[in-house]
Amino acid sequence: MPGEKSLDFKASGKRLLAVLRPERWRLVAVVLLGIASVALAVSGPKVLGTATNVIFDGVVGGQLPAGVSKEQAIEGLRADGQDQLADMLSGMDVVPGQGVDFTHLRDLLLAVLAIYVASALFQWVQGLITTGVVQRVVRHLRADVETKLGRLPLRYFDGQPRGEVLSRVTNDIDNVAQTLQQTLSQLITAVLTVVGVLAMMFWISPLLALVALVTVPLSVVVTALIAKRSQPQFVAQWRVTGTLNAHIEEMYTGHALVKVFSRQEQAVAEFHDQNADLYEASFKAQFISGIIQPAMGFLANLNYVVVAVVGGLRVASGSLTLGDVQAFIQYSRQFTQPITQIASMMNLLQSGVASAERVFELLDADEQTPDPAEPAVLPERVRGRVVFEDVSFRYVEDQPLIDGLSLVAEPGQTVAVVGPTGAGKTTLVNLLMRFYEIDGGRITLDGVDTRATTRDALRSQVGMVLQDTWLFGGTIRENIAYGVQDVDEERLVEAAVATHVDQFVRALPDGYDTVVDDEAANLSAGEKQLLTIARAFLADPAILVLDEATSSVDTRTEVLVQQAMNALRSGRTSFVIAHRLSTIRDADTILVMEHGSIVEQGSHADLLAAGGAYARLYASQFAAAVAATD
Repeated sequence: MPGEKSLDFKASGKRLLAVLRPERWRLVAVVLLGIASVALAVSGPKVLGTATNVIFDGVVGGQLPAGVSKEQAIEGLRADGQDQLADMLSGMDVVPGQGVDFTHLRDLLLAVLAIYVASALFQWVQGLITTGVVQRVVRHLRADVETKLGRLPLRYFDGQPRGEVLSRVTNDIDNVAQTLQQTLSQLITAVLTVVGVLAMMFWISPLLALVALVTVPLSVVVTALIAKRSQPQFVAQWRVTGTLNAHIEEMYTGHALVKVFSRQEQAVAEFHDQNADLYEASFKAQFISGIIQPAMGFLANLNYVVVAVVGGLRVASGSLTLGDVQAFIQYSRQFTQPITQIASMMNLLQSGVASAERVFELLDADEQTPDPAEPAVLPERVRGRVVFEDVSFRYVEDQPLIDGLSLVAEPGQTVAVVGPTGAGKTTLVNLLMRFYEIDGGRITLDGVDTRATTRDALRSQVGMVLQDTWLFGGTIRENIAYGVQDVDEERLVEAAVATHVDQFVRALPDGYDTVVDDEAANLSAGEKQLLTIARAFLADPAILVLDEATSSVDTRTEVLVQQAMNALRSGRTSFVIAHRLSTIRDADTILVMEHGSIVEQGSHADLLAAGGAYARLYASQFAAAVAATD
């Protein structure tokens, strides 16, 4: 879920407004259209009140004797002791003996129709411009985030849960868009409506305006009291919702284990308990918050009664016309509606600003060091000589991991890196690829400092095959050719044949046009691994990195994978990270790492003969294998 409350609403709100700055002229147009629309909408009840006066004046005037003036009719009523009727008549525009002026009434009704049509048209254009503004702003925001993700170092992604980053890029940006779409024009219109209606109310009758305003602070107090009680229930609702969703996801993704350990009944019971908690929290939240609307309606009706009684007395005294009272009642209804809208938009604004704050945190994250302005150029044909010279590195500032590491990998050599978990094997590769920057020393490729050239130039010379295979939704052909521009079919098939991919692809119904789904569930683990090897083979890198590339496949598939990797390693400098020591016996050099340092290096036979750390690792694996066989 997007964040519900921002840490610094004022600062984040200002920054969100700054994002809207390129659209300022369109926003000015939105405000002007809002003013025009509200001005017309506010003038409508006043014109309708005038139409009511025409009808009422005509009805009353038709009952008075013709041939006398209004003043004479009033004097006659006072002489007959009908002072109250005379007072009311004095405030009316009547012609004794004349009925309803239907021509005037028709003109007024047509004017009202034109006013409301024009107001709706202005509001429609305002909404159209607002939608364009919001979508352009969000498009630029998404583009900024996408560009930022490309400039962030691997350190950032290692320190952030994947779902958290995805939530900022998707949910939070969508929430910002929804907030801007629902509040930008509506908030402007609501504020203008309050101002316009209030001005008309005071113009018609300051006394009635003051009477109507008495209910405003009362409405605010009632809304605040109810919201204060409903807010904890909404928090509980979303918390339990998250817990329930997590439980469902766990039970779905791990359904095989649930059945293996016969935990179906416990899982269902836990679901029912959490579902009951969600029902209770949701019921309380919706019930308590649902009281706001009838409470506001009750106060509005009280306001309506007070305005009607006081307005009726003012009409009877001749201080107001019936049409003015009718218009005022409409205004009093219109006055409470935008106030309620503004109150309801406050929570939406708070949520939107909180999401914007999370997006801004991503945009403000420290970026990787930029490439040099004048980068060094690698040789046209990179040989693949890699040298680590007194390299030091640490993930945490006060916790050294690699200190003074030096090694040389000659062109075409296969360098295997072994050691216990946490020894720094993968870190060695991350430093070579510049996923992390070294703290001391230097790393050279064919004599060129890797920090002196661009990351793209460096990484274009390195192919990686990782333990976790990554395939995207697309055809097998597209997955193999990933990262290679304009590859022809012949080269692609050659790479597939060399890496034992062609034989199983040909057996598929659509061959190389077979579509791989998002999770590549239609391929086995070994087939996916072979595809990643074919991808690296097609890229034809000078340096190859193999990180536990056979750890998740069966023994028979491992033979194929090993053969494919042997073909891939031919003529290339290769770094092989492995826990299965049997897979790296033929390596030219084996590096044994412990605590970020190379404690031993040499060939397989030499290291066994030395009886050191490598020999102990090899003996422990052999002993485990024998024990498993027994």
